[in-house]
Amino acid sequence: MPTYVRTDKCDGCKGQDKTACMYICPHDLMRLDKDGSETGWAMKAYNQEPEQCWECYSCVKICPQQAIEVRHYADIVPMGASVQPLRGSDSIIWTIKFRNGTMKRFKFPIRTTPEGSIEPYAGKPKADLSRIDQPGFFNNPDGPVKPGDRSQLIRV
Repeated sequence: MPTYVRTDKCDGCKGQDKTACMYICPHDLMRLDKDGSETGWAMKAYNQEPEQCWECYSCVKICPQQAIEVRHYADIVPMGASVQPLRGSDSIIWTIKFRNGTMKRFKFPIRTTPEGSIEPYAGKPKADLSRIDQPGFFNNPDGPVKPGDRSQLIRV
């Protein structure tokens, strides 16, 4: 189910040009309605295309005001229940409130790797196109062997 913003809680990340949910959304769906012309609520974030939401929960977890919620599927969260994350510096606490009033909390550690610090190709050999015709170039050495075909290369 797609995310929705609770306008009573959203503060538009204190009037910045880009809200936290806009920054984190992988599908670029979150927007800030600066003058209220889109939603009727000035300086509030909103999901511009809810049907395109990937349900990744990134915006829900990053929102400093806990203003973004998701209507959960019944097989994960029973009907009438709500789920709200609270992000700390080292963990996220998920609070589930059931319709009978029972509450459960789950705490999970978060990874705090600085942005841009990951080296995805560290320890990997540099590509050697002179070996493209040799068997095993595209496959795991332990798997089936298939020679490469130079005609299938994309020329830029």
